[in-house]
Amino acid sequence: MIAITGAAGFIGSCLATALYSAGQHDLLLVDDFGRDDKLPNLAALKQQNRMERFEFLDWLEDNAHKLEFIIHLGARTDTTEFNVTIFNELNLNYSKSIWESCAQHNIPLIYASSAATYGLGEQGFDDDHHKIPLLKPLNPYGQSKQDFDVWALAQTEQPPFWAGLKFFNVYGPNEYHKGRMGSVVFHAYMQIKETGQMTLFRSHNPEYKDGEQLRDFIYVMDVVNVIVWLMEHKPTSAIYNLGTGQARTFIDLTKATFMAMGIEPVINFRDTPEDIRDKYQYFTEANMEKLCAAGYTQPFTSLEDGVGEYVGVLNSKL
Repeated sequence: MIAITGAAGFIGSCLATALYSAGQHDLLLVDDFGRDDKLPNLAALKQQNRMERFEFLDWLEDNAHKLEFIIHLGARTDTTEFNVTIFNELNLNYSKSIWESCAQHNIPLIYASSAATYGLGEQGFDDDHHKIPLLKPLNPYGQSKQDFDVWALAQTEQPPFWAGLKFFNVYGPNEYHKGRMGSVVFHAYMQIKETGQMTLFRSHNPEYKDGEQLRDFIYVMDVVNVIVWLMEHKPTSAIYNLGTGQARTFIDLTKATFMAMGIEPVINFRDTPEDIRDKYQYFTEANMEKLCAAGYTQPFTSLEDGVGEYVGVLNSKL
């Protein structure tokens, strides 16, 4: 049995569906199932076992022997939430409990870290373990992921194989429930569909023109492919970056969305909200050398192809 936390969420549901489609029919889906807006993500997995997230830790104490792998993707991901207690409970301490169970019962573990740990990128975007303690996230969400990465690296008792994945800007199907935290592609599609235009954040950094802020955008199915590869090959246990290794501008992404929708681009700009302005990343780009050196050779989907495929899914559902 494979347990996936955050299974009704964005990446978790895409992974669960992919595993099921590949013949893995013994899944334990762990999440907060009280949110009806996430349930459509599991429409193809109605026969799989489901468990509320706070039941899972107690269940593990007596049933760990049933598991062959845990994929821990569940977390509080709202970057505008500033209640540190929530992040300590849901992201840090919950993750520590899962790690300790995996170490005790020899269960391989893959968990979600985040590129939010890199902050403004003062240390670059290199997943070198020696640099990780030096990182300075910009918000409590990023700090909670940073705190767990640092804690994990300090542990002498470890799962037989583990990998922490620093997800960069993931986009793709099954993020409909994320609201403000949805990808720029999703918001662009919805805004263009409604108004025929797209409004981006204006740059408040003189080094970047409006709309030319850069992100490493990665299609969710590429994330799924990497997770499956790690499960199958179990390379050196480590924290790995997971982006494409190529930063693209928000204008590139927006134009790709217009193109996929068959609409001539009309792009406007507005000020970045003050509550996130001083914590805004203007550039992210994953150094992917470690994962490549571990043996991962599959090419990543181009921004244009990924957006095109995603827009096709959105057209069929919305």
